[in-house]
Amino acid sequence: MLTNNFVITCAVGLHARPASVLVSIAEAFKSDIIIRFKEKEVPAKSLIGVMTLGAETGESIEISVTGEDQEKAMERMVLFFEKELQEL
Repeated sequence: MLTNNFVITCAVGLHARPASVLVSIAEAFKSDIIIRFKEKEVPAKSLIGVMTLGAETGESIEISVTGEDQEKAMERMVLFFEKELQEL
């Protein structure tokens, strides 16, 4: 299992469009990708789950990846959260 923490950098937080992009990225991998925020834990492949987190700009979330392609999946999560998210 790989785990990493990320700060939400998108001006609107992790809502609608950013959430749908994240889900699309997560669905490309076989690994299980879990997002933890405060007391909640949801699969990154669930749009409703990601949107119900309510993570706002500046807040920190934890991503855990487990599975056969976990290294590539985490690399992609890093790219999304550290570069692409702030452009959405």
